[in-house]
Amino acid sequence: MGLFNIFSKKKKETLDQGLEKTKESIFSKLTRAVAGKSRVDDDILDELEEILVTSDVGVDTTLKIIDRIEERVARDKYVGTDELTRILREEIAELLTENNSDDIAEFAVPEDKKPYVIMVVGVNGVGKTTTIGKLAHQFKQNGLSVYLGAGDTFRAAAVEQLDVWGERVGVPVVKQKMGADPASVAFDTLNSAKANHADVVIIDTAGRLHNKINLMNELTKIKNVMSKVIPDTPNEVLLVLDGSTGQNAFEQAKHFTAATEVTALAITKLDGTAKGGVVIGISDQFKIPVKYIGLGEGMEDLQVFRRKEFVDSLFGE
Repeated sequence: MGLFNIFSKKKKETLDQGLEKTKESIFSKLTRAVAGKSRVDDDILDELEEILVTSDVGVDTTLKIIDRIEERVARDKYVGTDELTRILREEIAELLTENNSDDIAEFAVPEDKKPYVIMVVGVNGVGKTTTIGKLAHQFKQNGLSVYLGAGDTFRAAAVEQLDVWGERVGVPVVKQKMGADPASVAFDTLNSAKANHADVVIIDTAGRLHNKINLMNELTKIKNVMSKVIPDTPNEVLLVLDGSTGQNAFEQAKHFTAATEVTALAITKLDGTAKGGVVIGISDQFKIPVKYIGLGEGMEDLQVFRRKEFVDSLFGE
């Protein structure tokens, strides 16, 4: 077996293990729903609707999925219960495709956009700083040079945590004193990265859920300062959400998408929850691509989101 296949197999195992609680929850309920029945009928679809909602897929997205399955049942005239998981996989994978969740390159950045600047947003406690550290590690593993900017200047713990990750990964962290202007930190980080021909810059931001206007002004100021140093940056605004919070993650997504133009999502802590369906619902409701998923504490446990592999692990046999 080649080295690439070994790595791919390991990632698949990590994905399967990370989604195991959600999968077990869905399949135990689905098995009970189809017990003693040979074909998919209205009762089974009602049960499936409840299963998806309680897995935090969300009501609106669940109704879309049920509608699609009903169309399949009506078109095919007869759908056996043994076919239900296959149809479920196919329809959800197609839904994710429609919602801009196309697969991306494995921790790569465009050659014509270096340094590639990522501004990371999200509330405290969702795994934002940890995600930044893991991203830096993955980019570095791919041969890219990375700079980190400690823009969450309102919490000493955030700066210290980013410092620890910088040392652990072996990448420079640009920081200032507590309470410093986050835009000033971003300015210094981009200047240092530019001078040293860095490939990737990742800027942390404050995770306070203060009112929308203040948050919007703060993030807009940081973005404006960045674009003065390197035009058309940030190239990406990455919102980090905690998948284990289920519907609360939807609320956070609403808050941050209203405050700034979020271009990608990272959904963390999926390994400790049966709420993995939140990935499907958030992708559908916000039409923002899920780019990364967190499946554990290890440095390698942040994975690029691949819709087919995700759906196969969640709804596979």
